[in-house]
Amino acid sequence: MGADRSRLPGLGVDPVFRFPAIGRHTMTNGLQLRTVEHASVPVVTLVLQIDGGSGADPAALGGLAAMTADMVDEGTGALSAIEVSEALAMIGGEYDVEVGPDATVFTLTTLTRFAERGAALLAAIVTQPSMHADDFDRVRQLRLDRLKQIKDLPPAVAERAFLKLLYADHPYGHLSIGSDSSLRRMRLEDTAAFHASRFTPSRATLVAAGALSHDALVRVVEHAFGGWSDGPSAETTAAADIEPATRPGPRLAVVPRDGAAQSELRIGLLAAGRTTPDYPALVVMNAVLGGQFVSRIMLKLREEKGFTYGARTGFDWRRGIAPFSLQSSVQTVSTAEAIQDSLTELEAIGGSRPPAAEEMALSKASLTRGYPRNFETAQQVARSVAQLALYGLPDSYFEEFTTRINAITPEAVTAVAQQYLDPSRFVTLVVGDHGAIGGSLGSLGLGEPELLPAE
Repeated sequence: MGADRSRLPGLGVDPVFRFPAIGRHTMTNGLQLRTVEHASVPVVTLVLQIDGGSGADPAALGGLAAMTADMVDEGTGALSAIEVSEALAMIGGEYDVEVGPDATVFTLTTLTRFAERGAALLAAIVTQPSMHADDFDRVRQLRLDRLKQIKDLPPAVAERAFLKLLYADHPYGHLSIGSDSSLRRMRLEDTAAFHASRFTPSRATLVAAGALSHDALVRVVEHAFGGWSDGPSAETTAAADIEPATRPGPRLAVVPRDGAAQSELRIGLLAAGRTTPDYPALVVMNAVLGGQFVSRIMLKLREEKGFTYGARTGFDWRRGIAPFSLQSSVQTVSTAEAIQDSLTELEAIGGSRPPAAEEMALSKASLTRGYPRNFETAQQVARSVAQLALYGLPDSYFEEFTTRINAITPEAVTAVAQQYLDPSRFVTLVVGDHGAIGGSLGSLGLGEPELLPAE
């Protein structure tokens, strides 16, 4: 019998998922260690998570955390930057650095037989960087050049401006790369001081996952990181503990881009922190609105109106209050109508159009059916455990996720939409041709648009 292509295939039963046991250890120097046995492939992944991230940047030195993270693999001890790269290549090491709002994360994956060498190299890179002036000048110039490049990328321009609109001068209100002025103000001494005060074992969590026993993983880490000790630590208020300033009423802003054929849109507001009890309902709500291809926003702006190739919504989660936003790039002539349609959909889910049974089923399926695929490799497992540590979530969290999602009702989705998607607090940003769209924006009832520079 041929497939019926007029309808989506039926949904099966959710697969049973078991997350591997997590070993918890505290080293004598205060480093928090979590170990996971993952024997499917003979590799080991080490994830070192340093508290702070871009949210720890000093007010006048945005980008300092990321600059420091870039500097640590520019040489250590007798090894130059090139020799560090060669040492990683000799063990087939995959090395990565990610600077988020709340933490800087270093990841190293290598073959199990090179676990000790890999751990020792990671420890040397992170705890004993050379911090040479010529390396600093080169890395800073690369970042300044990158800032020039992203001025020509509407999504990057929108991301930078939108964060500033939402957070103003809050520590979360800038991209990790910083700004031209802050990078030019930065000195090598600033990165060295930031490293000394932030890169300490008492501010760090290390996750080791791979084809070794818990005891063996502990021995590998203790041998490599046992000599790491705390230095002078700066007492600062975490970004997550600082309340952003509130702004009354709706807000509309435009970053002019003369002659642009498309308008880059951002619509959103500050919603909730990652540890909110409403997280499962918010995730389902987002899936209905714009978190999947058959979501309401996508069907409206792409399928029904033909304004765009794609549109999506999502949360940029962090320890403190996080933004919820809609993102799309639409035809310039359709900008005002696309904004109005988007605002209508964002408001309707909490009132006139609660989620239907079919929408709920598809949304839940999009979140749960492929969920186990997120934990197939040692690196995926290690990075997931690091997320548990970052947000203070229980070890049972991943096993309980599917059950929690499936328990969400349409009424729960409507309730969180009413609570968090307050139409009076939405901020709307357009990166586009102001001359072409300025006249039509007045019909939105959002007030006179504020014109912003393309920083």
